Amino acid sequence: MKQKSSISSKLFGFLVIALLGFLIYLTVFSDGLGKAPNLKIGEIPLNKPLKPILVNFWATSCPSCITEMPEFTKMKNKFADKFEVIAVAMDYDPPEQVAKFIAKNNYPFIFVKDGSGKIAKAFGGILLTPTSFLIAPNGNIVYQKVGEVDFHIVEQKIANMAVDF
Repeated sequence: MKQKSSISSKLFGFLVIALLGFLIYLTVFSDGLGKAPNLKIGEIPLNKPLKPILVNFWATSCPSCITEMPEFTKMKNKFADKFEVIAVAMDYDPPEQVAKFIAKNNYPFIFVKDGSGKIAKAFGGILLTPTSFLIAPNGNIVYQKVGEVDFHIVEQKIANMAVDF
C-alpha cells in the first residue's frame, strides 16, 4: 500500500512541477495576452498599429465608462502623437445616444460605433463594459482589463513602449 501512495505522490509532484514550468515558460517567453485582431479601425491596423493603442469598449449607460473618458484624455494629451485611444461604442448602445455623447464631449481620441458587433466579436466577444486592451506597436496585446483601467500600469507600459519606437 505504501508503494502505491509513494508512486502517486511522485506523479502528483511531477505534474505540479511540469505545470509550474509551463506557466513560467508562458510568462517569460510568450507574446503576452495574444495578438490584436486583423482589423482596421479608420486607417489604423490593430494587428500592426506602429504605436501603442488603447482600445476601450464602452457604453453611454455605463457610469464607469464615462468616468474613464477624462483619464483617457489625460493619457492622450501626455503622450500626444505617440499613443492613440480608440473608444468603441457597443452595438447595443443607441446610435443617437452615442452621437449625442460624442457631440457634447470634446475628447481628443477616436470614437467608433460598433453597430454590427464585429469589433467586439474580433476581440473575443466583448459583452461587459468597460473592457480595455492595450496593443503594442507590434500588435501584441500587453494589457487587458474588464472594468476600469489601472491607469498607472497602462501609463507605465505606454512610456516603456514609447522609448522603443
